[in-house]
Amino acid sequence: MNHADWTRVPMLDGRHARLEPLQMAHIDGLRGAIGDGSLCNLGYAHVPSAKTMTAYVQDALQEQAQGRALPFAVLDADRNVVGSTRYYALEEAVPRLSIGYTWYATWAQRTGVNTEAKLMLLTHAFERLGCISVAFETSTLNNASRAAIARIGATQEGVLRNHKRHPDGSPRDTVVFSIIDAEWPGVKRALQDRLDAHA
Repeated sequence: MNHADWTRVPMLDGRHARLEPLQMAHIDGLRGAIGDGSLCNLGYAHVPSAKTMTAYVQDALQEQAQGRALPFAVLDADRNVVGSTRYYALEEAVPRLSIGYTWYATWAQRTGVNTEAKLMLLTHAFERLGCISVAFETSTLNNASRAAIARIGATQEGVLRNHKRHPDGSPRDTVVFSIIDAEWPGVKRALQDRLDAHA
């Protein structure tokens, strides 16, 4: 494990997806990924709109500059920008981190893009950064996200009541999931099997 790995965003490249360090140059592509804007209308999900995209990327890059996050742009096999994700809650001393702020264009959901992106993110976290735990958080109202996290093989740990606020200002109960290092080999095999099914 190298301290520098906790301060720079890696390039993660696969067959179905590429994760690039998020940059201002990705803004137009991210706006295109939003499509008709329906993603932004989900009251329980923090998905930026076309109008707020610049501020969204600026905030993510500020979090990176402060050592609090490592944000990515997600591209598909044709190198079209289809969404964004990031490492956050970085705790190098443990070491552990969380994966979140993830959203994809409607046409990229439930495809090999998400499966491979999660496989690459988890592989880097456990095998490069040496994490002993990786966490995921989502609103109790976001059933699609909860199901997707469970499919990865993460274990639900509990619910943090009134933990944050939804975009509309209402209190958010947060479901917390995690994968620990002892579980990673089995999770990795299952993700690889799912990815092979997309080939």
